[in-house]
Amino acid sequence: MKLKRSAPRAHGETIIALIDVIFFLLVFFMLVGRMDATAPFEVMPPVGTTGAPMPKGGATVSLAEDGRLALDGVRLARADLVARLAADQPPVVRVQADAEARLTALLPLVAALEEAVEGEVMLVVTPRAP
Repeated sequence: MKLKRSAPRAHGETIIALIDVIFFLLVFFMLVGRMDATAPFEVMPPVGTTGAPMPKGGATVSLAEDGRLALDGVRLARADLVARLAADQPPVVRVQADAEARLTALLPLVAALEEAVEGEVMLVVTPRAP
């Protein structure tokens, strides 16, 4: 008895293995790659110190949450505050800003103080309560 064997079918190329390899490569590069933009030069962020004594003397500028300013406890307009500090030229100007104060109010103030005063301008911060 002669049995006819059916002709072997040509198997199609399986794409499952290729999909697995691409998936593993994707996961690998997502884990290894950086997702943030890098600066074209080295940037060393400032290091805050706690417990260090503040320098004696100088002036203290306070910035409230709503943008009000005070110099050594006396409320002043920004132009008057900067003019007074430019005339007095204290060796240190400490800036105390409310935690809820807007950065758009703090940065121009610090820039104006650095231009007006030859001394050091310091931002006073306090550590968070545990």
